[in-house]
Amino acid sequence: MKYISTRGDPHQRSFCEILLEGLAPDGGLYLPLRYPNVDAATLGYWRLLPYPELAFEVLSLFIDDIPPADLRSIVAKTYTAEIFGTHAITPLKPLEPGLSLQALSNGPTLAFKDMAMQLLGNLFEYELARRGETLNILGATSGDTGSAAEYAMRGKHGVKVFMLSPRGRMSAFQQAQMFSLQDANIHNIAIEGVFDDCQDIVKAVSNDLEFKRRHKIGTVNSINWARLLAQVVYYFAGYFQASKSDEEEVSFAVPSGNFGNICAGHVARMMGLPIKQLVLATNENDVLDEFFRTGTYRVRGSAETHETSSPSMDISKASNFERFVFDLLGRDAARTKSLFKTEIEQHGSFAIGQEDFERIGEFGFVSGSSTHADRIATIRDTWQRHGVMIDTHTADGLKVAREHQEAGVPMIVLETALPAKFAETIVEAIGVEPPRPTAMQGIEQLPKRFTVMPADAQVVKRYIADNV
Repeated sequence: MKYISTRGDPHQRSFCEILLEGLAPDGGLYLPLRYPNVDAATLGYWRLLPYPELAFEVLSLFIDDIPPADLRSIVAKTYTAEIFGTHAITPLKPLEPGLSLQALSNGPTLAFKDMAMQLLGNLFEYELARRGETLNILGATSGDTGSAAEYAMRGKHGVKVFMLSPRGRMSAFQQAQMFSLQDANIHNIAIEGVFDDCQDIVKAVSNDLEFKRRHKIGTVNSINWARLLAQVVYYFAGYFQASKSDEEEVSFAVPSGNFGNICAGHVARMMGLPIKQLVLATNENDVLDEFFRTGTYRVRGSAETHETSSPSMDISKASNFERFVFDLLGRDAARTKSLFKTEIEQHGSFAIGQEDFERIGEFGFVSGSSTHADRIATIRDTWQRHGVMIDTHTADGLKVAREHQEAGVPMIVLETALPAKFAETIVEAIGVEPPRPTAMQGIEQLPKRFTVMPADAQVVKRYIADNV
């Protein structure tokens, strides 16, 4: 299996080459040269497998430069009941006939990002040891990626983490999860700006190839293909739990900001998983919803990026979106590069043609948006009718899922975090303080360790150079 850039870089690369690299040298994102095809017989076999073995089977289709025995060991070490709370790893939680939540947030940081980040940490440690090298991870977080990455990488040999977050834009719990870590290999940088400023800095540093190579910079954001690949697995796991046969179609509703989570669903669908609809749900920052309704992708500036009660989706420049557009345009790298490098950088937006817009339906995508009032109503309704407490982002997904439900087609809403991470809004909705694990009690009162910086890539690069 070889990987190519969405912007046409002529060199094809192996999985382990792109594992440590992040962005392609031309600024594009990596995708497999082709998507493996999974037929009905394979689905029938996979249906019977426990999660770690299912993960090994899926990952093996994309990773051929790690010996199978080693990959199986890495996966088995990652997906355990001790780490994720249950042998099912991602069990379904039925709400009513035909509508379920898929529990993705039982990992160490109570967010779905753990599903991929725990694997990524083990893959990094394995490959770095094999090469005798070190890696300095640069990432950006709107709330959950940061803590998931730091908990996965803390204490890992040969790895340092430099995590950017928008100062004052996360929940107190999310901030405490990151800033309270005292591990010497973890560096938290609070950027004076919004998440998109943090993400722009990561891309600017990644595009400085000399700096990137000299300081061995890697990424854990969903621009890293390995992270997105790990997320593909739970679409198969959710499908098998919600369906009775391998021809039955299932739909997934996904709260979306950076497009990584739902892009994994797109990959699963391209592989042949019978997904009827991929329901994209945004909050008030509705850049992606606007695209799927109109065909126009218009990036918002910092001043137009709303601060909401589902803060992990307060994103107005979806870094993974380029992967889908590449496939939508028939894998035309030149057009993709023109849209994302020329049109976005010069004009801040692009519009696809009518023919391309009409093809969106072929990929199963539909969309909708949610507001704070919608979140409150959905959290309250779910608690009163089902006795189930959900977080704000999952509420966005559930609200939009109900708008696109079809008779006879099971709908799975991807749970993205546990309510404890957003207690203030939960209390507003239902008057009940969400429970939190014993290990997370009083986390907001722990000493914090972080550095405040302006939204300036040069300042961040100097800090990295001084601390590697």
